[in-house]
Amino acid sequence: MERTGREPELGGQWRQRAVYVDEAVCIGCKHCAHVARNTFYIEPDYGRSRVVDQDGDPEYLLQEAMDTCPVDCIHWVNYQELHRLETAQTRQTLLPVGFPGAARRGH
Repeated sequence: MERTGREPELGGQWRQRAVYVDEAVCIGCKHCAHVARNTFYIEPDYGRSRVVDQDGDPEYLLQEAMDTCPVDCIHWVNYQELHRLETAQTRQTLLPVGFPGAARRGH
């Protein structure tokens, strides 16, 4: 990842924390993607939420998505921790959630 100098750990102006979705806990309810549409999307192969843009929505919408998540899988983390969590998550084995094939068909 290329550095711009605006990262929080480098004293930049971006938000000092990041949004992280624990995909192993996510049940694919899609609520977060409806609340903060520019930040979250539902990953099509497994039907779970993912962050697509850390700066996509204002913090109050991100907090609402977190507060209303039925399984508490969305968290604030510091940017340094985010990379470690996302790297560890790539090693997890996930099964699709929801109705069989629903995520792949776009339902």
